[in-house]
Amino acid sequence: MTIPAHMSGVYLTHHGGPEALQWREDIPVPTPGPGQVLVRVAAAGVNNTDINTRVGWYSSDVTGATDDVDQDVDAGGWGGALQFPRIQGGDLCGIVEAVGPGSGFQPGQRVTCPINLPRPRPGHPQGFIALGSEIDGAFAQYCLVEAYDLYDVSASPLLDTEIAAIPCAFGTAENLLTRAGVTAGHKVLITGASGGVGLAAVQLARLRGASVWGITGAAKAEVVKSQGAVETFDRDAALPADMFDVVIDVVGGPTWAGLVLALKPGGHYAVSGAIAGPMVQADLRDIYLRDITIHGCTQQSPEVFGRLVELMNAGRIKPLISRTYPLRDIAKAQEDFQSKALPGKLVLIP
Repeated sequence: MTIPAHMSGVYLTHHGGPEALQWREDIPVPTPGPGQVLVRVAAAGVNNTDINTRVGWYSSDVTGATDDVDQDVDAGGWGGALQFPRIQGGDLCGIVEAVGPGSGFQPGQRVTCPINLPRPRPGHPQGFIALGSEIDGAFAQYCLVEAYDLYDVSASPLLDTEIAAIPCAFGTAENLLTRAGVTAGHKVLITGASGGVGLAAVQLARLRGASVWGITGAAKAEVVKSQGAVETFDRDAALPADMFDVVIDVVGGPTWAGLVLALKPGGHYAVSGAIAGPMVQADLRDIYLRDITIHGCTQQSPEVFGRLVELMNAGRIKPLISRTYPLRDIAKAQEDFQSKALPGKLVLIP
């Protein structure tokens, strides 16, 4: 098969609003070197992290919610300053198109990879880079990936769009549950339960044998229950005290102190997002006198994504896809995503 010299895709040209996204049809197609794989992108999910990176929310200068960023930032990526232009897109499902020497893959295999790619280095054993942040991602027709980051999902009964909805949302959720030690019999409270990560956490916690409660708007409560939640709380509702073994939080914001109090003494709070705002306030006595453990969760061990690949290939997980869009319509997809009107995942098709 002849690989074209150029491809269409979306460049992020600077931090900012949707105007920072530029549709191009003259992006050079990368050539795989030793141990690398050129993947033809079949589908790419939309995530909070794409928007966070676009607006520069990861900068320490930003203290508000994602929707409130209206300032210029210099170092707004996961790892600080980005190199522009950057092809974003951390959710990849694609077909192997070409391989470099020693890759171990063959053209035609269907593959995916985590968004969070381990890159340990001396003095920083938990180092990582992010697909679509430090390196180009899936918002284009082709994506160049290191072979050791790829997983074969040819055997999975899931659709390409469904696989493309898994890496970021399910990877984040499985990592949160792993770090918090969720197991059978636990009572688990999940914030943002109708979103991609939230619904993934509901599914995965139920697979572990936990009982799950979700925090969501009333309009999406039944969707959350359909994925396995026992019950839901409205976003502004007062939470019961000392009820939960684990809180899984991807929202943050002004209700944070109530999440801590909802935990039983000795409970675990795990966080991997703060779309409602990163600056929180609580009484430290509610944490140390009650022996609460707090887990900040970004770095993922390969075992976390490996378990997801096993579940994908066995057809034991299935993300909820609300809508798909042509990649050219990325600005509309992100607008719909930020409206929070649609549950689950939105997916782009190159």
